[in-house]
Amino acid sequence: MVGGGQLARMTHQAAIALGQKLRVLATAADEPAAQVTPDVVIGSHTDLEDLRRVAAGADVLTFDHEHVPTELLEKLIAEGVNVAPPPHALVHAQDKLVMRRRLEELGAAVPRYAGIDNLDDLDAFAKRLDAPIVVKAVRGGYDGRGVGLARDLAHAREIAGGYLADGVPVLVEERVELRRELSALVARSPFGQGAAWPVVETVQRDGICVQVIAPAPALPDAVAAEAQQLALRVAAELGVVGLLAVELFETRVPRGREGPPGALLVNELAMRPHNSGHWTMDGARTSQFEQHLRAVLDYPLGDTDAIVPVTVMANVLGAAQQSAMTLDERLHHLYARMPEARVHLYGKGERPGRKIGHINFLGTDIDQENLTKLRERAELAAHWLSHGQWADGWDPHG
Repeated sequence: MVGGGQLARMTHQAAIALGQKLRVLATAADEPAAQVTPDVVIGSHTDLEDLRRVAAGADVLTFDHEHVPTELLEKLIAEGVNVAPPPHALVHAQDKLVMRRRLEELGAAVPRYAGIDNLDDLDAFAKRLDAPIVVKAVRGGYDGRGVGLARDLAHAREIAGGYLADGVPVLVEERVELRRELSALVARSPFGQGAAWPVVETVQRDGICVQVIAPAPALPDAVAAEAQQLALRVAAELGVVGLLAVELFETRVPRGREGPPGALLVNELAMRPHNSGHWTMDGARTSQFEQHLRAVLDYPLGDTDAIVPVTVMANVLGAAQQSAMTLDERLHHLYARMPEARVHLYGKGERPGRKIGHINFLGTDIDQENLTKLRERAELAAHWLSHGQWADGWDPHG
């Protein structure tokens, strides 16, 4: 697996149960996966020799991020390496403009967009659009990085100008009226078998996912099926092997109209285990990490059914001011108050906004009152692990 982050770390956990050995290409020995995997290659994903070292003798080469240059992967394939997903698929998760154009060819709905080479192109797009603009770096963005929500045209020009000055290609698109964000996670094997988990709602704050609700509350069955079928079709058309997360916008009803929620628009694609699938570690019959391995090794895929009516996943993010209490002590207190919490820590140093772990809470009832309580409990737990403070003022000695 190229990349030594938390996704590789949790994939290693799944590999153990399958009797598989996971070799990891990490940039340093203290990366999350390198801490737990005995077979580690220290190197760079942009160095062909390092990629050759990690791929040597392996049944398959796969990824915990999408940043490996496709030209290097093509060289590995020419040398007989089995790469999954293959570079002709992976490029759609690397390049937002390539992705937008291909999705349009497939008939998938996307926000109105344009690739721009200069600020005159931006002005022309803004004139045609007559709506708020989002400015995106075509490559390399994640967790809110590389995405700018422009206040007005002048701000859009400022953001785009900064990217263009640095030689970064730019995509501009309309800022749609969101009801919420959804994610459809699927897997596909080389044999062509596909599997889809329930569609989930993702809750974002400052461009970072803070909570996932599985399944998405009050999502009509027909809309959920549409999202799953779209994701499976995209996976097949692009030739994905492994996991594909299709991040979706559920739009609001246009102003002045009544009726059900608006259309589903594709926002992003990811071809790897994904943050929106962390709930599957405790809430589904087959976790996304086991499924990714099954898919790239061409095993029959696992059952994707949820095992409880609802699971809420909360990301644990590094606090602006790190707690004086050790993370281990915080975990001790969390379990004392919430013994049902399913905690997954990544072995990362704490930095503001950095994902250092996640917590899953399993619920027995999806009615609104119980779901609200479960979400509040998940948020409390994540805040405690981040800050070492109970946001509700709870006193363990009271």
